[in-house]
Order: sequence, then C-alpha cells, then structure tokens
Amino acid sequence: MKDQLKKILPQPAQVVIRDSLDAIKRIKDIPDAYFHPWRSQSRKDLHKFHDIHKGKRCFILGNGPSLKHTDLSKLKNEFTFGMNRIYLAFEDMGYETSYYVSVNDLVIEQCAQEIMNLKIPRFVSWRAGKRLLTQQENLFFLYTTYTEPKFAKDIRKRLWESATVTYVALQISFFMGFDEVILIGVDHNFETKGKANTTIVSQGDDPNHFHPGYFGKGFRWQLPDLEMSEVGYKMAKDVFEKDNRKVLDATIGGKLTIFDKVDFDSLF
Repeated sequence: MKDQLKKILPQPAQVVIRDSLDAIKRIKDIPDAYFHPWRSQSRKDLHKFHDIHKGKRCFILGNGPSLKHTDLSKLKNEFTFGMNRIYLAFEDMGYETSYYVSVNDLVIEQCAQEIMNLKIPRFVSWRAGKRLLTQQENLFFLYTTYTEPKFAKDIRKRLWESATVTYVALQISFFMGFDEVILIGVDHNFETKGKANTTIVSQGDDPNHFHPGYFGKGFRWQLPDLEMSEVGYKMAKDVFEKDNRKVLDATIGGKLTIFDKVDFDSLF
C-alpha cells in the first residue's frame, strides 16, 4: 500500500503526509521534551544565551575537507561554533571552539563519551542525548526534529534539523544575537554517493571530512541529504536578512550557492 501511494501521489503530497504522520508521532514525546527535569533546566539555562552576542560576528565551522586548507589560527579570538567531531581538529587548531553542536543520533551514540569530556558549552539533541548522556554543567539539551520545517528564533522551543547540524547552529547563532555569521568548511559536497539518509558503515578512511578518522572504518553514519539542507539554508538566509543580519559563505571551494560568497582572508 505504501509503495502504491508513492507511485500515485506527487512528491509534495508525500512530504505533507509524512510530516503530518511525524507530527502525530511526536505528540507522545512533547511532554518529555518540555517538562522532563533535564529539559526544563536546559530551557531555563538557555535564556542566558539570548542576544548575548548581539551585534557581533561568529564563524560556524563545517567539517568538510576544505577545513584543512583554511587558516584556522585566524579564528582563535573569534566566536566559533564547532560541530559533531570537530574536536579532532582542536589540537592542530591550538584552541577549542566557543561552542559545540551535535544533533545526529548516530554521532551522539558513538561519540557520547567524547562529547561528555568536552568542557565548552555544548548543545545536543534531546532525542538521543536523554538516552546516552548525563546532565552536567555546560550541556544543553535541544528539542530537535527531522520534519515540519521551521526556523526557530527561540531555541528553547522546537528546532528543525533540515538534515544538517549546520542549520541548527544557524538557529542558535540567531538566538545569540550574532549580526554576521560566516560559514567555513561547509563544502556541501560528498565523495561518497547513495540514497539520502541511508545508514552505512565506513569501510576505511573518511574522504568527506577534514580528518581521515572523522567517520573512520567501522563508524556508522547517514548519507547526506543536500537538497533538504538547502531548504533550511534558504529559510535561514531569509530570516537573517529580514532582521537586517546576514550569513556569508567563506568556504574554500565550497559548492553551496545559497549565501553570498566572501574570501576568507579578506575578513581579517
């Protein structure tokens, strides 16, 4: 029956039905996502980040191979967001990012202890975090979902993931009041091909990220959904610009075309 409907219904209708069913499934999760003691505490604590960096600029570090060709030493005294396994670059960088973000279930599951060992402020998905992490200082649980697109101006409420942690970081940066957000390492291009969101097991060194061991041999990860990511990026661009703020893309050789491009070195 499911396959027959896919053949009959146009793609937009399929998306509406999928999102509606997902919303129904989420109803049972809502009390926990808002009133569990850990989430209640996170929602209270997240308030302190509202407009904390109003009028400032920040850099969101993607994890693409281009990061290896970017002079990250220039960001030592800047506000920075690192994501997923960015900590593999901390030793070479000589510093840690200002903030850390991770919402992918497989990343949190396989890197839970590494995430717990970080001391910088960390923003993680409640969905996986409640099972794999424990409440501690500077660890904030976000209520994130796969579907029902939106751009959350208030991160104490529900955030949409748009198939990329970078989109979640953009929502956090907006909430913090940053006037200018600059993307680097967001290559928007993967050597490994296949159906979007399919879970695979890495068979060797990782060619898609800045470190060969990022999703190294034996690591389970999901193939990217670049089209869905672009849906979120367009929403972010619109929200930022309507608030007289901007998102720039300084990724070296990046394939993303949503945001205005800027030369990385010209920023300093």
